[in-house]
Amino acid sequence: MTKQRIPMTQRGHDKLVETLNHLKTTRREQISEYMGAAIADGDLRESAAYDEARMQQSENESRIIELEEQLERAVIVAEDAAGGAGLGARVRVRDEKGNERQFELVGTYEVDVLKNRISDASPIGKALSGKRAGQTVTVPLPKGTARFEVLEVTYD
Repeated sequence: MTKQRIPMTQRGHDKLVETLNHLKTTRREQISEYMGAAIADGDLRESAAYDEARMQQSENESRIIELEEQLERAVIVAEDAAGGAGLGARVRVRDEKGNERQFELVGTYEVDVLKNRISDASPIGKALSGKRAGQTVTVPLPKGTARFEVLEVTYD
């Protein structure tokens, strides 16, 4: 069975690689130091510090495996404004009340709502995909809909 490919931007791919390298080097070393200190303290049967270090080691190794699988399945999508808004695009919009917002369309594993990085598979992401400045989109919401005018589509 083939694994589903994960579309992502080059920036998102680079961030995953950076995180993976950090976990494999710096984080593993930190955990090893914690474990060494706990072992040096003596009886491991009742050592909360050793148990904590083992838990951190397990979580770190699980995250490494997860990131390696994501990178193995990653497909880097070219960022191109010619086709309208797509993965990697920054889209500036205005709602019906005149409020402006900017979203960055990213792959599922790159989402960061606090930084307005939304998935291209989200309702807003789907509505904005392929749109250009001057177009209007309607986004289905749990209670009704929202309309946005696309003001600008850029790629960094």
